[in-house]
Amino acid sequence: MASSPPVAAGVGDLSSHVSAPVLTRPYQTCDGSRAHTFKVAGSPAVLAKFIVVRILLACQQSAHRYAIPAYSFWRTYFVEGLREAGHEVVEVPNADWARGLLALPSEEHARWLEEIWSSTLASVRSSPVDLFLAYLYPQQISPAAISEIRRHGIPAVNFFCDNVREYRHLPAAFAPFDLHWVPEYDALPLYARRGWKTVFAPMPCWVPPARRQMPAGELPQVCFIGRRDELRAQLLSDAFLQGAAVTIYGAGWTNPTPADTASPPPTWRARWRDWSEFCRRQGLAAAWRRLSHRSAPKIAFDFTSHVHPSPPDETYADLLARSSVALGINRYAPAHRPGQPPPAYSRLRDMEAPMLGACYLTEWAPELPHLYELGREIETFSNGAELAEKSAALLGDASRRRALRCAGQRRALADHTVAASLTRIAASLGVSITST
Repeated sequence: MASSPPVAAGVGDLSSHVSAPVLTRPYQTCDGSRAHTFKVAGSPAVLAKFIVVRILLACQQSAHRYAIPAYSFWRTYFVEGLREAGHEVVEVPNADWARGLLALPSEEHARWLEEIWSSTLASVRSSPVDLFLAYLYPQQISPAAISEIRRHGIPAVNFFCDNVREYRHLPAAFAPFDLHWVPEYDALPLYARRGWKTVFAPMPCWVPPARRQMPAGELPQVCFIGRRDELRAQLLSDAFLQGAAVTIYGAGWTNPTPADTASPPPTWRARWRDWSEFCRRQGLAAAWRRLSHRSAPKIAFDFTSHVHPSPPDETYADLLARSSVALGINRYAPAHRPGQPPPAYSRLRDMEAPMLGACYLTEWAPELPHLYELGREIETFSNGAELAEKSAALLGDASRRRALRCAGQRRALADHTVAASLTRIAASLGVSITST
């Protein structure tokens, strides 16, 4: 069984940096005053002094927009969250990390891997850093390059947020990292079986300070923003049949959108590669469940009267914050057994919506009791009937909505920022944080 390499000898060097005072900003509070201050950079229990760290960041940066699931926002969240905490962010010039997610021919992928890691190592040699922080998939990782970075006395940390959905057994490519930032509670045993060191922390999220005000007025609706998949459709159709009133913003809920029909169907060779890779990651039983899920009849519920187009980026945050209730759905496919509730894990919106001051109702996931005081800071549901019941109760209780907005935002901005996660990372790497 693979085990992690020892922590780089230079980890202790981080403690030689001068501690910087915590960054604080006043924000509008529940009673409308500005008497309180949310700690932008703070540990869960105390207001901490943060070591100013020079961080080399590799998190799917690219100047190109590829036809793959959205990735550009990760750079914003990492970079702005780290800078707001007073740290210095270094990026490899002109690096196209996202290209490594494409299904490139093997020779082209090998050439990309060699070029980008050569540039990364050149950056390390010319401009020393204190920490290498990455969000990389296995196919983007060069174990030899990670080992070389560590030989320079630089600890290497990888964030990855698709563990339980992608793997039964974690890939060996993750082995060279000193530490793994894991946001899924159920993924921790996967790393423990490998003997790899982990830190449990939420997904990195950052919202602009101007977006941290309590909304001036509400839009009287329960709002879900997201494109259709069959698990979401099943949940929301169940909720509608129980009397729920949910306004949906997203694609695919009625007729296929042009984007859905523009791409040609995959070739049989591409289908075979996809299934072979899935079987390798998840096993034959999960592959059979996936096939059964795909061949199941589509949800017949007509969502047409409940659906609006996806909001543009400039109105997305306002819609989420101002809706009377913002809804989160955390279930995922395909690895659930028939007759049992689908599994779930906490998503990015579980941090984003509370940070924006939303009254947040989200699907229960095993991470949430470790992140929030349920019922006081956020509210949760487990099925369509609970969604209908709790959303109706919240719509009828303005004072409780206000209390959830305030308590949820205060908790998220104090404990779930990128800065707070970096504090946990530093502690896991043996770096002391001095409390004031």
